[in-house]
This record gives sequence, structure tokens and C-alpha cells, in this order.
Amino acid sequence: MRAKSNLKTKSIHTLCSTISPRCGLPLSNQVYEALKEKIFEFVWLPGAMLFENQLSEQFSVSRTPLRQALQRLEHEGLVLSLPKVGWQVAQIDFSLLDQLYDFRVLIESYAVEFLCRLHQSSSLLEPLRNDWLVTRSKRLSEPKAVGELDEEFHSALVRAVGNEEMNKTHQEITQRIRMIRRLDFTKPTRIHQTYEEHSLILKTIMQRRRTEALRLIKAHIEQSKIEVRKITLSVLYETKVSAG
Repeated sequence: MRAKSNLKTKSIHTLCSTISPRCGLPLSNQVYEALKEKIFEFVWLPGAMLFENQLSEQFSVSRTPLRQALQRLEHEGLVLSLPKVGWQVAQIDFSLLDQLYDFRVLIESYAVEFLCRLHQSSSLLEPLRNDWLVTRSKRLSEPKAVGELDEEFHSALVRAVGNEEMNKTHQEITQRIRMIRRLDFTKPTRIHQTYEEHSLILKTIMQRRRTEALRLIKAHIEQSKIEVRKITLSVLYETKVSAG
């Protein structure tokens, strides 16, 4: 298999035909989503060089929307601007990721404790019950779909607190760790474990078992942090080997 970091000729119009929800967005947003997808899926490996003239031709867009998209990615820490050279896919900083996961533990632990103290927490969690307290035959298995459902689970816990600043911070963290977090669901065993762990967390919150719920949410996030690190390193190694 050839190196995934090689640019593939595919126009924005082709991308829109395969991922239609983004086609109503402004052109710069479409380019942004397309570039981010390639980074998230390791089509471009950390350290890969990106050049505006090649990208402009590849996506059939002018430099203006392309540069706007790249600047957004730079702001999110996904690419680096190298003056007079081009752009580079950022290296994965595991130390930073560990800090972001630790921040998640603080925020989500607060949310879990808050929900355990609420009398109406069951009604707030009803949509999550419908997604996670299901039989194995009704569980999702497609990695991207499970990843989105997983994000919604954790986001819903934080939203239930009703603190907009906390929710905003949590969403920013979610965005920054999304690339490696989604890799967690490329392993069927991790999907199964996530369903089991989420269901236990929900049950303990609804039963207002605060100490146990806090233990479970902390252990769940810590285990995810460990697993995504291992999977990310494995994917990067396998991709480099395949690239020859």
C-alpha cells in the first residue's frame, strides 16, 4: 500500500457527493471539514508537509477559502504554518493529551456528582438510557457512529449541569482529542466495553450512588486515555510500515 500521506486527487464536489451534510456550508468550511477528516483518519500522518498549490488543485478551490480552512486548523493545533515553506500536520503531543484527559475527569466528575444530587436526574438522562441501556443486538458497531454516540454521552452529562462556560470548555476539549479518541472504537472489544461502562455509569447515577458513579466515570476516562494512546501508536507504526 502506498503512503497515506500522498495527496489524492479529489475535488470538493466529489467530497460533497460522499459527505452531503457539509455541502450546505460555506466553501471554506467545506474545505476545513475535508482537510480535518484526512488528518483525523491519518491519510496525512503527523509531520506530513502540505502545500497550498497542491491542495488548491486537489480540492479545486482558490487560495482564499483554502487558507481560511488551514488557519482554522492551525488555531486548533492540528497544523503548523511554516513561513515561506507551507503547512505541516502537527505531531501528536501525548503530554498535552494527558492534560486534556485529566481536565475531562474534573469536569465530568463534577457533572456526575451534580446529577447524583438531583431528584429529576432520571428525566435528564432518559435520552442516554435509550442509546446505551440496550440489548447487544441493538448496539451500534460502526466505529464513527459509536464515536459520535460516545461524544454525545459525555457531552450530555455536562450539559445537564446547565453551566454554559463549563459546557463550552468541555466541547473545546472534545474537539481537541477527537482525532485519537475516535480510534478507540476501531476495536470491537472497546465498543463492547464502552457500552458496558456507560450503562453502569448511567445506572449508578440514576440510583444516586454518588461515590460509585464518581469512581466509574474516572476509571472510564482513564482507561480510554490508556487505550487510545496504545491504539494511536500502533496505527502510526502500521501506517509507516505500510508506506515503506
